[in-house]
Order: sequence, then C-alpha cells, then structure tokens
Amino acid sequence: MDHTRFRRPVALLLLAVGIVCAAAVVAGLASGDEGGLVLLTELHGYAVPLGWLAVTSLTGAGLLGLAGSPLRLPLVTALLVVGVPMMLLVGFSAVLGGTSVHEKTEPAPGRGDRRLVVERDGSGLDPVWHVYVQQGDRPLERRWSVSSFGGRSDAHALRETVWTSPDRIRMTTREGAVHEVTIAPGGRPDRVVSAGW
Repeated sequence: MDHTRFRRPVALLLLAVGIVCAAAVVAGLASGDEGGLVLLTELHGYAVPLGWLAVTSLTGAGLLGLAGSPLRLPLVTALLVVGVPMMLLVGFSAVLGGTSVHEKTEPAPGRGDRRLVVERDGSGLDPVWHVYVQQGDRPLERRWSVSSFGGRSDAHALRETVWTSPDRIRMTTREGAVHEVTIAPGGRPDRVVSAGW
C-alpha cells in the first residue's frame, strides 16, 4: 500500500488547521477593545493551547508537504525557532496574568439581550473585581467595561452589583460606597468606575 498518496492531503489539512489556530490566537490576543465581540475575548483564554496546536500543525504540514524539497529543513527550523519561543512567552505571560473567576451573570430586567457580568481576578496579592455589561446575542454579543475595584482594603472590595433598572447598574463596596452607572441603548456605559488604584 502506497502511503505517499496521503501525504499531500494530510499536509494540506494540517496547514489549514495551523492557519485557523494561528488566526484564532491573533484574534484573541488582539481583542479586548471596548465594545469588542465577546467571542473574540473568550478566545484570549485559549491562546496557549491554540498556539501550540498551530505550531505543531504547521510543523507537521512542513515536514509532510515539503518532503524531498530543499526548503523543508530551513522552513521547519524557522517555524520552530520563532514559534516555540513565542508560545513559551505567551504561556509565561498567561501564567503571570492569572485567571479570572466568573462570579455572576445577571440579565437586565425586561431585557434578555443585556447582561451584567462580574469576574474576580485573584492572581495578585489582592483580588480585583471587574464588572462588564454584555449586549446582543451570539455570535455578535459585545462587551464593555463598567468598573474595576481593587481589593486593597474593604473600602474598595466589591460587595454587590445589581441592576436598578434595565439601563442602570449599582455597585456597592464592603464599606458601603455606592457607584451607579447608566448604560446607553447600544450597551456602552456612560462612565467607567475605577476604585482602589
């Protein structure tokens, strides 16, 4: 049985997988702008495994697709020399950046297309709470920052986040400080609250 006839289709499949994974990593790392798609923001959390899959797939595509070519060794070597250190750097920065813990999702009263989301980042010495508003339906759901509360003291630790109306969010710290933010019809908050910095 001649296995060489499968070499080219497998190499093309690996090339396609590598390109898609690399594009997903770039899109995920570049996301995060206010009003950005939630789908792209979530890709950011998968950058490390997708990146390693891209490097592995592209290396396999080069090894299989360029068999017998004098370009095989230089291209695969260049891919590994650039790809492996880059993925180690992305993995290291992901470890330093820590992970966020999802604490709450609550739909706005009377609006199924608008939600407030509370996440806590505990990677540092003190926890940090991030409040977002997400509006729309997948895959076009968008996200805006509403606030960041640093937990260096109880004065800045977030105790409660609630909707007071379909377009208003109230955030209360452990010591009772109250911050209210109004959400525009398109989903953008009128201001971003930052406390504890």
